[in-house]
Amino acid sequence: METKIILLAITLFTLIGCQTNKKKGIQENKTYPFYVGTYTDGESQGIYRYSIQTDGYLRRVALAAKSDNPSFLAKSADGKFLVAVNEISNKDNAGSVESFLIQDDSLKLINRSSSGGAHPCFVTVNKAGYVLTANYTGGNIGLLQLNSQGELTGLLDIQQHSGSNSTDRQKGPHAHSTWFNPDGKDIISVDLGTNELWFSQLDTTVQKLNLSVQAKMGMAPGAGPRHLTFHPNGKYLYVINELDGTITTIKKTITGTYEKGASVSTLPTGFNKPNSCADIHISSDGKFVYASNRGHNSIAIFKVSSDDGALTLVAHEGTRGDGPRNFSLSPDENFLLVANQQSDNIISFKRDAKTGLLKFADEIQAPTPVCILF
Repeated sequence: METKIILLAITLFTLIGCQTNKKKGIQENKTYPFYVGTYTDGESQGIYRYSIQTDGYLRRVALAAKSDNPSFLAKSADGKFLVAVNEISNKDNAGSVESFLIQDDSLKLINRSSSGGAHPCFVTVNKAGYVLTANYTGGNIGLLQLNSQGELTGLLDIQQHSGSNSTDRQKGPHAHSTWFNPDGKDIISVDLGTNELWFSQLDTTVQKLNLSVQAKMGMAPGAGPRHLTFHPNGKYLYVINELDGTITTIKKTITGTYEKGASVSTLPTGFNKPNSCADIHISSDGKFVYASNRGHNSIAIFKVSSDDGALTLVAHEGTRGDGPRNFSLSPDENFLLVANQQSDNIISFKRDAKTGLLKFADEIQAPTPVCILF
């Protein structure tokens, strides 16, 4: 009798252990899929699907869709549809924007519309399905809408920018990105050519973009603003300036207007070789800001002051590739992934949430990667 009890206990212990190990294995092998936008003037054929495991291991899954220069990607709020710009200029001097149905490892094209200007380089979608495109050569912002079936309307409105600044890259407007403020109250467009932030509001009744009372804000001469990121507390946003290699803190006042704060360099002291900044992101806890340097080929890591939002440089992490363009934090923010455009590779870094520091995890080849979207 005692022998039977002992055998039964051993059997139960073994079963429980197997189930525990099985659950542990499932947890360890969990993957997050992501899409990679590319330029297709070389080996790339369009938009690719990759994945990252919880250990940072990267895997190429498939060519999700053939597309012409899909250099920037966004998803609908419900995650059912993917939107991509085609960074081109056609006979009408305009690029295009495409919508896709997400189906497992592939993307099914739904339709395509004009972006409103030449060489669109950025796209975003809000909760109501409104779509904004930033057209670099066109120097304007296009407004469209995505319906519940993922179909894009034609152009609803175009906001044309005008102006110039002090460098050869700034002889005319070059809209580089456009953002729905998370508070839902306004839109901020970043124009490298005019060297300004443009503030607008969306009138959904007539589906038009109207400049706000505070219409524009200039950056330092020759700064060349490119992208921005919003602090989760809603009080600050950070603008990365491509041409002078800085990040400028912008503060939102009680009245809803914006004030320009201090700027900090993204480069180490003494570095004097050519460099241009590309992308910027903030951790969801608001403690760290990350920025990419092309030339220095690094991710600059900044700590955010909890008192006034000021940035303090923590470190630089080399990107193990050339021309880090877009980068992204994984959904759990345990990893940071970098798209190195010139060296055709994607690098994953393990992120320390307490220090903000990055540690190499894995590398994978990718044809001319320029955008990473989870």
